[in-house]
Amino acid sequence: MKKNTKTTIASIALIALLTGCEATQRQNATTGETETNSATKGALIGALSGAVVGLAAGKNAKERKKYALGGLVGGGVIGGGAGYYLDQQEAALREELTNSGVQVKRVSETELQLIMENGIGFGSGSSNLSSSIFSTLNGVAVILDEYPDSKLIITGHTDSSGSDATNQKLSERRASSVGRYLINQKVDSARITTQGVGERSPICTNSTAQGRECNRRVEISIQPTS
Repeated sequence: MKKNTKTTIASIALIALLTGCEATQRQNATTGETETNSATKGALIGALSGAVVGLAAGKNAKERKKYALGGLVGGGVIGGGAGYYLDQQEAALREELTNSGVQVKRVSETELQLIMENGIGFGSGSSNLSSSIFSTLNGVAVILDEYPDSKLIITGHTDSSGSDATNQKLSERRASSVGRYLINQKVDSARITTQGVGERSPICTNSTAQGRECNRRVEISIQPTS
């Protein structure tokens, strides 16, 4: 690799490092630790990817430098845009769902998860939504309407009471109940996929009434559409 190409790469790395140092930070709601938000991470990844593509496109040192810097800027804008969108949606959901009993969890840089836990919305053996969850789901629908460029995967869960087959069907009905409610609140049905996993993914013990109540839940995964 020629010296001027190495210099270009070093410059790109320095710009990325400085961008990271000046990045917006957020507090992880689970661990309490400070972390770089998705917008910044997406921008860094996009910028470096764009720069690499630019380097490969150039026929000579001058073109490689020009294309690499162009890729750095263009890739950063694209990557940062996707991350920023998810960061904004996460912040809006956290604000809307404060004290609602619904946990907003950041699963990865491209996925949010809403967990309706502690039995909220469902009685034992039932897939009928309780009226106590309506206001919470209304709030979720409002935010989803404000951020239409995301898709939803709604997953139903049960406790270990009953047979595997019964619990599988029950979990599917619970997910469908939440999906239908959101659709009735004007969330586009094309954005929604529902599924059930029965009792296979407990988050609490099934040996106590409180634990079983915790496992009767629905989780909503929110992901970018592209």
